[in-house]
Amino acid sequence: MRFSGKTVVITGAASGIGEAAAKLFANEGATVYAADIDEAGGQALAESSDGSIRFQRCDVTSCEDIRALMDRAGEETGGIDVLFNNAGAGGARPPIHEIEPDEWDLTMDLLLRSVAMGIRYAVPHMQHRHGASIVNVSSISAVGPGYAPTAYSVAKAAVLHLTKMAAADLAQFGIRVNVLQPGFINTNIFTSALEIPDELVPTVKNAISQIASDAQPVKRSGQPEDIAQACAYLASEAGSFVNGTSLIIDGGMTIGPRYSWDPDEPDMFESLRAMEEAAKKGASE
Repeated sequence: MRFSGKTVVITGAASGIGEAAAKLFANEGATVYAADIDEAGGQALAESSDGSIRFQRCDVTSCEDIRALMDRAGEETGGIDVLFNNAGAGGARPPIHEIEPDEWDLTMDLLLRSVAMGIRYAVPHMQHRHGASIVNVSSISAVGPGYAPTAYSVAKAAVLHLTKMAAADLAQFGIRVNVLQPGFINTNIFTSALEIPDELVPTVKNAISQIASDAQPVKRSGQPEDIAQACAYLASEAGSFVNGTSLIIDGGMTIGPRYSWDPDEPDMFESLRAMEEAAKKGASE
């Protein structure tokens, strides 16, 4: 019961990582304010709890909605102890030379401004509460190209730096701020971004699971619970000496190219040696 008596606010809580986190915090004693635009999913989550999860509809692209969420949680319970800025989606998919200004702005509002304003409106309810903690969600796409579309990746890179700036700004209030960088986590974000029909979602998610397990040293796809557990660690007393840092949770996907961890994959030098041997053989013939 690490969070007994604590108030936790989670955005994007109706499914995936947010849902897993809401259940984890509630099971460990917290009163959880689960926010999402998915009213049916959010209400079902709240009804499945013993009253420890309270749903609030919140569109994180609306600053008014964010402020109302934080004010409700703070006023009903006396303050906020943990904020998990989790809400997000794939955003605009075009490359930089094709993206439209409104697509860019909407992606930034959803993935970056929502985090900034979540912090902005939560802090008045978090100041000087013992163990107060904010956990943001970035992505491994923040470390370089190849993992996600351009606008999404840029926004997630900005969340990394925002986290450090916020940790510095809020140290005076005793509020820690950290960030998670998930890898290939098997949630609806992929099927939604690809606009997969509902009847094909289970099949596609199974395929994604297999692709993920083949692309990283840890031979399974990441699950929402993996990220929820990391969030709980950073928000708990066990993480009380961790501030302004990021935690990559990707099954080892970013540790290096495949040949660095797969003994069956030839590395660059082996490939060059094979080319050299082939050239020598060809010359001798």
